[in-house]
Amino acid sequence: MARDTRRDPQDFSVEEKLKNLYQLQSMLSEIDRIKILRGELPLEVQDLEDEIEGLTTRIDKMQADIAALKEEMTRRRISIQDNNSNIERYTQQMDNVRNNREYENLTKEIEYLQLDNQLSEKKIREAADHIERKQLEIRSCSDSVTERRSDLDIKKSELDEIISETRAEEEKLRERSKNLEATIDPRLLSAFKRIRKNSRNGLGIVYVERDACGGCFNKIPPQRQLDIRMRKKIIVCEYCGRIMIDPELAGVQTQAKVVEEKPKRRRRKADAKED
Repeated sequence: MARDTRRDPQDFSVEEKLKNLYQLQSMLSEIDRIKILRGELPLEVQDLEDEIEGLTTRIDKMQADIAALKEEMTRRRISIQDNNSNIERYTQQMDNVRNNREYENLTKEIEYLQLDNQLSEKKIREAADHIERKQLEIRSCSDSVTERRSDLDIKKSELDEIISETRAEEEKLRERSKNLEATIDPRLLSAFKRIRKNSRNGLGIVYVERDACGGCFNKIPPQRQLDIRMRKKIIVCEYCGRIMIDPELAGVQTQAKVVEEKPKRRRRKADAKED
């Protein structure tokens, strides 16, 4: 039987953990770079899709309102027809009344039905005005939807073109980063991802640069720099919380400090005379 030669990530030395973590950061930063190449296109596409969906929903609602208004207009017209029939019937009955009381009752009924007709006619006119305004608004929204869909097709075409150019590279990086994650202590990986998520530049591990943190650029005390170079434990920046790594271990060449030579002290003329 073949032995599984894979090591437990927890058995790795601090140096190995930091090295693997920095390699992972490099890959993820490259993926971030690819996303930046796409620019704001994904967000613009999403915004256009949301706007089209909102306009479509608005059109559907206005069409439903128009249908309800038309139903109300139909009910009002039927009510007017029924009232007119009753008015005609009551008018005929007035020719056969036997007393003033019956005559007054019929007159009041006719007046009530006439007022109800006037109210229905007013409501029909208002509903017709509402329908006309909503139809104008629907046409405006439909024109906007057509325009937004045209913009969306252009943006999607641009985005698809960029994605097609970078898809292979991104998939390769994602596969390599996934394999590399398997070699990192889960707790350390979880902390790294949390730090990376909370940082604006996506850096979870940085090296010391010019005596400062490569993430927040705050000065790091000499003793802490020495601890980082010793690679004996995981050290984080006390300001931003990013994991720190020695530049040499990260494979980064830094400029050596230039020590300025102090100018020689010039002897005073009096001292020269004494000599």
